[in-house]
Amino acid sequence: MTTTFAVGKKNKKLYQTHNILSLLLLLGDIVGLFLSLSLCLWVRSRQSFNGSDPLIYLFFFLILAGLYLADTYHPDSQIAGLRAPSRILVSNVVVGIIIASLIYLTGAWGKESVLKRGILLPCLGIFTTWAMVSRIYVANWARSQAQHSRWLILGAGKKAILFGKTFLERTSLGRLVVLVTAEQNINELAKSNRVAMGRLNDLSQWSQQPWSGVVVTTPMELSDAQIQQLMQLRLSGVPIYGIPDICEILWYKLPSFLLQDNWLAFGAGFNLAANSISQKLKRLLDIILAWLLFLFLSPLMLLTVLAIKLNSPGPVLYTQMRTGLEGKPFRVYKFRSMYQDAEKLGVQWANERDPRTTRVGRWLRLTRIDELPQLLNVLWGEMSLIGPRPERPEFDIKLRQEIPYYDLRYVVKPGITGWAQVMYPYGASVEDAYEKLAYDLYYIKNYSLALDLAIVFKTIRVVLLGKGR
Repeated sequence: MTTTFAVGKKNKKLYQTHNILSLLLLLGDIVGLFLSLSLCLWVRSRQSFNGSDPLIYLFFFLILAGLYLADTYHPDSQIAGLRAPSRILVSNVVVGIIIASLIYLTGAWGKESVLKRGILLPCLGIFTTWAMVSRIYVANWARSQAQHSRWLILGAGKKAILFGKTFLERTSLGRLVVLVTAEQNINELAKSNRVAMGRLNDLSQWSQQPWSGVVVTTPMELSDAQIQQLMQLRLSGVPIYGIPDICEILWYKLPSFLLQDNWLAFGAGFNLAANSISQKLKRLLDIILAWLLFLFLSPLMLLTVLAIKLNSPGPVLYTQMRTGLEGKPFRVYKFRSMYQDAEKLGVQWANERDPRTTRVGRWLRLTRIDELPQLLNVLWGEMSLIGPRPERPEFDIKLRQEIPYYDLRYVVKPGITGWAQVMYPYGASVEDAYEKLAYDLYYIKNYSLALDLAIVFKTIRVVLLGKGR
């Protein structure tokens, strides 16, 4: 007798582990700042830390903000060839210069401030060493844990093989054991020394071993005995995932080629499209924040207008038709970043080093200043501040034919920034559109104000690091 095994609500153990590591690093930084300052105060003037100087908290805030913007709370990441310790050094040097300049310009050096010349720099130096050592330790610990990680995959269908290939591209995730039926093979995966192969009929023996998680190809047929074995694994603390769920947890995205209609129909999430309260609250925040940004950034936009006019002939604003909510076209506004006749040869993908881009336009794109006129689209209700990037109708026709579930990105309003924009580098191909849709689907499924806030902070990081697209 066989029955179909369906994976229920996803287990968030991996997600929580990543968040706990980041939180521990943040708490360690706060402790390190207090200890460094206390040590310098005691050595310098035999004072104890009493927290009465407001400059101390500004100092702490700028240090922690700099470390966040430099993405040092993910110690295994690499940006522009720099690992976390190197980014800590760069960030703290920049913040130290900013703090010293503020204190000097405000005349605080001569006041009874705790952050004097002989305390600020030694404190920053000690804390920098503390932060670098903590990242090295956490990164080494995470890598050692990953080397002992073993994942069990049940089934070797097309989607399982695609997942396995993506998994093997990430060297820090551990090893795979794939259990297949008699009709299946994993020749495409078996070439890797990180993959072992077994038979699904031997699940009872494999289930006795320690596992980081079990990935079940859904839907698939399992016997009652095999389901009982999986239940025992789950009750013993081993998480069991469906393929979309594990992608969501490991990589914060939902690759459309791994999705299925029944998962979309019965899975949790996707509440933004149906929840009118969430939509109204999001719209209210869009209006308030768009007005505030428009007023606050008006001087910058006036300078941008002047720079564009001086750099190349043509209009300051560039308008283009894009696809919006429910596939309805609308006209988007941007500061012109290309030469006036950029599309004389027809519609083309915009490339990272596009020769059609002007000198000023290159900087506008890096800093995303070219997107600021879209605040008008937000105020008119055609866009949101945060959502999937609106695509051109000419590209939609091709992408809709080649990418499954492509139109799901239009069940919400497009945005000026979004999860795909902050998580994926510049892309201009169908393959890149696959990846960006995976992040868009994650955003649509998991929408929350907390996720929007995370995107805001990540957008600031992207702008400051010059990774606009």
